[in-house]
Amino acid sequence: MTQLVWFRNDLRLADNPALTAACKAASPVKACFIVTPEQWQEHDWSPARVHFAIDHANALARDLARLGIPLTFLDARRFSDSVEVFTRFCREQEVTAVHFNEEYGVNERRRDKAVREQLAEQDIKVNKYRDQTVAPVGSILTQQQEPYSVFTPFSRRWRSWIEETQPTLFPVPAAQGDAVKPQQYEGVPAGFSDAPPALVKTGEHAAHDQLEAFLSERGGDYKEQRDFPALDGTSQLSPYLANGVLSGRQCLIAARQAQGAGGNQEGLSTWANEIAWRDFYIHILYHYPRISMHRAFKPETENLAWNTPGDHFEAWKNGHTGIPLVDAAMRQLNQTGWMHNRLRMVTAMFLTKNLFIDWRLGEAYFMSKLVDGFLASNNGGWQWSASTGTDAAPYFRVFNPVTQSERFDPQGEFIRHWVPELQKLDNKRIHDPGKGGVIPKGYPRPIVDLKESRKEAIARFQALKD
Repeated sequence: MTQLVWFRNDLRLADNPALTAACKAASPVKACFIVTPEQWQEHDWSPARVHFAIDHANALARDLARLGIPLTFLDARRFSDSVEVFTRFCREQEVTAVHFNEEYGVNERRRDKAVREQLAEQDIKVNKYRDQTVAPVGSILTQQQEPYSVFTPFSRRWRSWIEETQPTLFPVPAAQGDAVKPQQYEGVPAGFSDAPPALVKTGEHAAHDQLEAFLSERGGDYKEQRDFPALDGTSQLSPYLANGVLSGRQCLIAARQAQGAGGNQEGLSTWANEIAWRDFYIHILYHYPRISMHRAFKPETENLAWNTPGDHFEAWKNGHTGIPLVDAAMRQLNQTGWMHNRLRMVTAMFLTKNLFIDWRLGEAYFMSKLVDGFLASNNGGWQWSASTGTDAAPYFRVFNPVTQSERFDPQGEFIRHWVPELQKLDNKRIHDPGKGGVIPKGYPRPIVDLKESRKEAIARFQALKD
């Protein structure tokens, strides 16, 4: 009799309901992680994220080995292949019960359904747990028992649920036996080798150290500093969250403890609200499967006639649009696998409103580069920016990237770092080099007129309403 924990998007020992439940059973515990490179490619996983996931799966294998739990790496090309690979492994290991934490994309849910059906034929019990959100999906509903599609009322009910429920953390399990030798996955699958240097340190302990350091040193200033890309004002915990090395529960409870210890209430509350946004987008993914099938949340926006991508899309991807803040942000993304959150909105709006290029192309490009590429959050952010999604920015509200630059990078520090062609410009001209002077050699002229393209985008959205 063997309990098997199937690790996926939850690469941690602490606060892991599937692992905790398996270790409570009076039988040996084993674990596995399935490498599915073709599926990852289809889902636009970046080399940075693949490196991160494998490094942390290896770290998890070492941590589990100290508890006497062996983790086996299984190879399958795609989710469809992983069903047979996984069920065969269960037979070979004489598994009597499987434990896993749910995932909510359409392909993931289809995979899990197929696995449950196959294991039922073998009389293997399947136990699934709702882990990705603080409030389990399906628990935050309107009085009519419908899912929320607007963030503000969702967040009010979310906070009420937390006060009523007082969620707690699952402890790290005790050792299940003598330590074992950990299996390690060597290298990365073909096609994912070209990754930037690691953004954060590897391992669950490193994640907790970074969380603690953020809350104690910068969390109180989060509200004032989070929008300024030249400052170290954000937590940069998103890679850990995207791959489940940290849970949303751990982050929220740590933030509330920091508040109780006298931390800056407003700054920490603002950061906790970001956890609510993450939960909201996961809830939307769960209740509206079409958004993980390349569909707009607002069906009427499927009729928008997006421009042909062409050279404008290439300029955007490569950071050569002639709009300094957009170019700096895209170069940061390409070189590091990460982008400051406000700049994700600025660059997404520029692509979808000023260039009027389909948000799905931008969504996929971000996923192909980001170390923290996470379907629910990435899709939610892109559809918000494109005014096609739930609780989206009104179509007539279009960020002006020059104004955003002047407001949030007033000294041009961020731009100078990532766009060295503009280093010698003064703090006024650096935001709009073509205004009142000669554009520095090697830097392009703006590929689009911001005011005229904004008017055109608004007109196209208005035409939908008419």
